[in-house]
Amino acid sequence: MINNSIKYEIAVHSGKEVIFIRFDYNTELNERARKLTGAKWSNSQKAWYVADSHHYRQKFGLEPKPLAGKEVMAHISDVNQPALRLYIETLQLKAYSPSTIRTYINEFAQLLYIIKDKQVNNLEPEQLRNYFLYCINTLKLTENTIHSRMNAVKFFFEQVLKRPKVFIEIPRPKKRVILPNVLAISQIERLFCQLENLKHKTMLFLAYSGGLRVSEVVNLKIRDIHSERMVINIKGAKGKKDRTVVLSPGILDLLRKYYASYKPGDWLFEGQYKDERYSTRSLQQIFQRAKNKAKIIQPVTFHSLRHSYATHLHERGTDIKLIQELLGHNDIQTTMRYTHVSNLKIEKIESPFDQLHLKKE
Repeated sequence: MINNSIKYEIAVHSGKEVIFIRFDYNTELNERARKLTGAKWSNSQKAWYVADSHHYRQKFGLEPKPLAGKEVMAHISDVNQPALRLYIETLQLKAYSPSTIRTYINEFAQLLYIIKDKQVNNLEPEQLRNYFLYCINTLKLTENTIHSRMNAVKFFFEQVLKRPKVFIEIPRPKKRVILPNVLAISQIERLFCQLENLKHKTMLFLAYSGGLRVSEVVNLKIRDIHSERMVINIKGAKGKKDRTVVLSPGILDLLRKYYASYKPGDWLFEGQYKDERYSTRSLQQIFQRAKNKAKIIQPVTFHSLRHSYATHLHERGTDIKLIQELLGHNDIQTTMRYTHVSNLKIEKIESPFDQLHLKKE
């Protein structure tokens, strides 16, 4: 369906990678677009779209979709295999977390795949600049992905090759300010009312009560619950940092009922087998099921419980520095995001619309 009057736009729509098919209204083109396999109409975009696949990219004459994961690794030239091995070893020696190592390797591998037989060690700043422009203009990567890719490549040149000046003249795209999705107290109550299983209830209640990440909930051990001090010790959280959060008396009562019923061993929340912890994926699915049952239409995830915890603390007047400490944020600016979604000041503002003297119908 290659036609000069048609414009194709690669985008993310409703959380999925798609290709929008845009054209001035034309009965014939509209019918052809409608008949494409999997084609859907977007009311918000006023355009047809299909899944962003290799098939449709080829059909529309677009750049091939970038390879990912193992596919990319399999296409890296032998010339750059030693550089990749050294890169991985350096990440491991610096004791980066497994998730960070995976992300960095995947992002760095994309560069190695693109340059083919050219030695990565010999790349100059101008070549790297052109590569990132290609990522922005041709691949249409988001600002966050560009930052992630830049960080990964920067690590290679600065930490592996010890060339700190390579990135001085390469600007970074401005990141979009994305405010956290927060649930109202009434929505939290509605969501929690959908939970009938004691174990599921305990995990979600605990997450909200202490502002815990999903990984922090499943990594808890029995010894991390300090009932005498009324605190929960979070070990090796994001950034390899330990922190302490408040143990709610109501949560302690629930934990005691849970313990009496399930009698866990080492892990506080065990998975299918006695010696393994509960999976993060399963816990996220529990949240999504409860959210759907509660008919919450906002695009919230398990992590929104943490966002909601912080926002509700701020709305109750808790000092922002204390919230930063409870959440384990390095930068106060990260915590300050919650002041933008808090009702602490917003609810006191009266809309100018309410000052209008309009004739009542």
